[in-house]
Amino acid sequence: MKKITRFFWFCSGAHVGTLKKYPIEHNKYVGIGATIFFTALFASLSGGYAMYFVFNGSPFAVGFAILFGMLWGLAIFNMDRYIVSSINKEGTTRQQIAQASPRILLAIMIGVVISRPLELKIFDKEIRQKLKTAYLKGQNRKIDTLQKAYNEKYAMELTKNGDLKKEKDSLERDINRSRYQLNQEVFGDKTNQTSGIQGYGTYAKQKQTVLQEKEARLKTVTDNLGQMDNYLSQRKDFEGLNGTRMFNPHELDSLANVAGFSDRNWALGQLTYNDNGTRDLDTYLAISFIGYLFILFECLPVFVKLMSPKGPYDVAQAKVTESDIYYAEKDKEREIAATDRLFDHNLDVDVDRKKRIITAQSEYDFERHTYD
Repeated sequence: MKKITRFFWFCSGAHVGTLKKYPIEHNKYVGIGATIFFTALFASLSGGYAMYFVFNGSPFAVGFAILFGMLWGLAIFNMDRYIVSSINKEGTTRQQIAQASPRILLAIMIGVVISRPLELKIFDKEIRQKLKTAYLKGQNRKIDTLQKAYNEKYAMELTKNGDLKKEKDSLERDINRSRYQLNQEVFGDKTNQTSGIQGYGTYAKQKQTVLQEKEARLKTVTDNLGQMDNYLSQRKDFEGLNGTRMFNPHELDSLANVAGFSDRNWALGQLTYNDNGTRDLDTYLAISFIGYLFILFECLPVFVKLMSPKGPYDVAQAKVTESDIYYAEKDKEREIAATDRLFDHNLDVDVDRKKRIITAQSEYDFERHTYD
């Protein structure tokens, strides 16, 4: 238990030696340290999950996720620990809020960053369904675009192909009608189109000739239509229209599984809207409250430090800080005094040495002058 307590004290950034003297403050800093620790733990899980999706499909995805999760968690832990430990309780409430406001903004940004990957995991099923719908719509738009471009590029050929089909249908109807009339002529059925004379006579031969001409034309039209259909089919292959088709359920599942972080993040944002573009209030509130929860959880250590009254540890910490500052100032003065005295001593030594040099040089010059 003592080890856990000391560990959470360390997480809170408190000075353990000073905190030990005031038992009434122990639980408060255990709570602050635990909040910082679990915030870092959630950040580690969130960062690891995000990195797993970045390297999804790679054999090293799990290793990268664990490594990045640990680094990200340690970074968040270090920032949170610094944010809480740097808040000074000696000033007024307004001064403390002003002092903590940049740290609160940083905590909000951290909360947004660590909450997003966890939101992606919580709404994983809904995100997959939204991605499948988006992929289907995207593929449908792609096919429509290719079809429109194909129709515009080969408009003349398509018009001619349509005319040939219409002519073929018309010829087939005319041939069927002409055959029926030929049979009526041969069997002597009296109508507006037949003579009523039985047998293969002049009128029957005329109708047979017309029928043969129509059949010959039908053969020509059918051949031309076949050639045009073959040409247009080749053009569809060339333009990629034949090779583009709608996704089946298995392909949609595969695409949703390999979707990257950006696609999943976009899908999460789209969950808050209905198909008609209106806001889906229930989903929006659910996603928003999860994000607000993590933001509040990230800001909680700062709020706890701000809301807690100034205790004996804060007073002692301020006194220790003041004492350290005083000691640092005195230590500075001591170093300055020592430096000054050392400089003066070195100066005296240099002066004495130069005096001896000058005296020796003067005596030498005097003796030499006397000798000369």
